[in-house]
Amino acid sequence: MCGMMKKSVTCTLQIVLKTKDVIVLFPQVLGRDATAALAARLIQVLGEARVLTDSDTLDAYSHDAWPVTVLQQQQNLHPNRPEIVVRVDEPAQVGEVLALAREARSAVTTRGLGSSVTGQALPVVGGIVLDMSSISGEPELDEKNLTVSAPSGTRGSDLEAWLQERGFTSNFFPQSLMRSTIGGWIATRATGQLSSRYGGIEDSVVRYTVILSDGSQMSVGQKPRAAVGPDLKELFLGSEGMFGIILDVTMKIYRLSPERISEAWLLPSVEAGLNALREIYQAGIRPSLMRFYDSTESRFALQDDTASECAMFLTHEGIQAIAHAEHEESRRIVEGLGGRSIGSDPVNRWYERRFDFSTVEQLIAEDGGYAETIEVAHLWTGIEELYTRLTEALAPLSDEVLGHFSHVYPQGVSLYVILLGRAESNKIASERLAEIWRTAMKITTELGGELSHHHGAGLARQEFIPQNLGEQHQLIRRLKETLDPVGILNPGHLGL
Repeated sequence: MCGMMKKSVTCTLQIVLKTKDVIVLFPQVLGRDATAALAARLIQVLGEARVLTDSDTLDAYSHDAWPVTVLQQQQNLHPNRPEIVVRVDEPAQVGEVLALAREARSAVTTRGLGSSVTGQALPVVGGIVLDMSSISGEPELDEKNLTVSAPSGTRGSDLEAWLQERGFTSNFFPQSLMRSTIGGWIATRATGQLSSRYGGIEDSVVRYTVILSDGSQMSVGQKPRAAVGPDLKELFLGSEGMFGIILDVTMKIYRLSPERISEAWLLPSVEAGLNALREIYQAGIRPSLMRFYDSTESRFALQDDTASECAMFLTHEGIQAIAHAEHEESRRIVEGLGGRSIGSDPVNRWYERRFDFSTVEQLIAEDGGYAETIEVAHLWTGIEELYTRLTEALAPLSDEVLGHFSHVYPQGVSLYVILLGRAESNKIASERLAEIWRTAMKITTELGGELSHHHGAGLARQEFIPQNLGEQHQLIRRLKETLDPVGILNPGHLGL
């Protein structure tokens, strides 16, 4: 309530929420005088250049790349506005910020490069936004153990360029590679375009350093596997800054593949494509790229407005003999299900534009334009029904509904639904996006799917997280209470 009042009003609010067995304490919403006092202390410790309270900066940090907040920004609406922005460039400064935040009972929302498309780094109770994107430095390469270590603020594309200059790659390519930090990958439990062979961040990360709200630091990871207790590096993956703040990351790396074979096919139906993905993966074949487009999105994937069939893109890579053998087995499976090869050019063109966001960005920039990308996941037994229900229910809410499947597992697959539309105004477009999210999350929960495969929860999925996770959600609550007992780290996220 206080966050909605005018800036001239001094307001301090401490919320105590009583559950069955515990009391959860939320941080204060700082008013003008308390904010000024905290800002002064931060400036005293960090210097004036790192502590920002001007309106333009606070407005800018109220938004990320989530289309919902982009439209809010265009309407000059800033519901997730912090009271202070702090830009740190050394890990030690993070501990200093946390100490002052604990004292003032101020929320601290950690932010990287602001590329989240679901609102992970948007504060819900004001407080401090802690910008970690300047914590960077020279990576450390371990060629024998095939790892690289770097500060958490390192931009993904910068790390990849550094590795490739030395003949290595992370093989971790989220579409936001040029717009995201490696610490953000940990916090959002991200994955990349080549996950079918190289896995998500949970498979790529070896070790990282985290700082808790009480200022304690610890290195979390295993060498290379351990059976002493649970794998604790999983603890902070996907925690979205609610359990701790990532300071540095050690990841697996690979030597550049000597061979890469790509091919595209047309397939007669969604059922045929899903069967092809499943049979390839369950046969033990591991293409690095596996993408299957429905007949609507295939027009975009193939860059051909006349396309009317579904399309599949596969890439096999590695040692030449193995890559060719796997490619031939995949070809046999796809063609056995009615696939017709159209060569490698469509896949090669996709690689050239795979980090391009322009279609969505240009549409949202129009008055009344809106676009959304919603990714969910399900088992093989449930994915086709989920696809059908979502595309049918979302069709009335947008001009186009596109669907593709990627990130394949022996037990299931991720579904990516893209919605494009134009409304009479930005206000109506915002209402449309809210309805799209409610509809998609409701259907996914009803059908027992996963609410998010790789974009994280953010603010987009808040309402449905407790129901979707069921009893597991109580574990998240207990972890939050234990790791952040003062409740200052990114409160109000993960359905809490």
